[in-house]
Amino acid sequence: MVEAAAAVAACAWLYLALLHGRFWRVGPLLKPPPPLTRHEARVAVIVPARNEAATIGRTVASLAAQDCPGSLHIWVVDDSSMDETAALAREAGQDVVTVVSAPPLPQGWTGKLWALSRGLEQALKEQPDYLLFTDADIEHACDSIRGLVARAEAGGFDLVSIMVKLHCASAAERLLIPAFVFFFFMLYPPAWGTGAAGGCVLIRPEALRRMGGIEAIRGELIDDCALAAAVKRTGGRLWLGLSDRTHSIRPYPRFSDIRQMIARTAFTQLRYSAALLAGTVAGMFLLYMLPVVAAFRGSVFGTAAWLLMAALYVPLVRFYGQPVWTAALLPFAGLFHTAATVESAVRYWTGRGGAWKGRHQAA
Repeated sequence: MVEAAAAVAACAWLYLALLHGRFWRVGPLLKPPPPLTRHEARVAVIVPARNEAATIGRTVASLAAQDCPGSLHIWVVDDSSMDETAALAREAGQDVVTVVSAPPLPQGWTGKLWALSRGLEQALKEQPDYLLFTDADIEHACDSIRGLVARAEAGGFDLVSIMVKLHCASAAERLLIPAFVFFFFMLYPPAWGTGAAGGCVLIRPEALRRMGGIEAIRGELIDDCALAAAVKRTGGRLWLGLSDRTHSIRPYPRFSDIRQMIARTAFTQLRYSAALLAGTVAGMFLLYMLPVVAAFRGSVFGTAAWLLMAALYVPLVRFYGQPVWTAALLPFAGLFHTAATVESAVRYWTGRGGAWKGRHQAA
């Protein structure tokens, strides 16, 4: 029985290796940008921020220092912060930043999308060629925006997004952050053009209008993928890649910090379905845990499945500067993510879902 299940797992990993959009590659990378076909582009940057005093200064300073032809203005939307977020944003951005205060969160909206809508209300008055939605914990390379615009121009893309390089220094981060990125790209292979990473999304205003504006997804908790799906549904073209020069500066020093991050939205990804949760737990056990159990019992198929999953994981392990042998620990990261997904469901069922800085947004 175990050998038969291990054979299924090995076949599943073979499919993922060969027929699942080659999601395991570290790429495509957002390279230093080629020359723009249009020399000037008006870019409006919107940064939603709630209690981000620890990171907002570095984020805004990196945006203000962009080597970007054309005009650039930054709108930081202060979402009811109780710290010095607004003052630090003004200080870092000086004459290229405007701080907007978001009114109280209305029913039916999630906090980040409400903040984005308030920034959009101001930014669209300037008739920009592109809108950049970026989180308040992202430190951008000096040519990040120019690279995003160049990619959109060269490929005729309506939405261009990068998975920035996440903070990866603590023991918890070294074990779990590369796996988090691996699982994300397994769900949204870049080659399929179906997803987006919410920390850095460049979008054309006309694509936003076609989908009905940000209001069309106002209640979504996983806003980046909801935005990508809406753009795709209305005929837009998407590009998703990675960057090794634009970084998230939000640390996750403890295992509990990463567990909280996963649990916030994992059950949302499953559309709050108990059936999908059960299927996901079973699938994660089959793909990640069973090969280890089978391998220790001498199963050839279990060993093959474990080796294949580790081989597919190696590119991301190396991308994050970790020893190659740690790729063999992916099953244990899978077990952690599975447990956090179950916790996400429990939080939802007990009225604590979607927790973010004092808000429970998945009621």
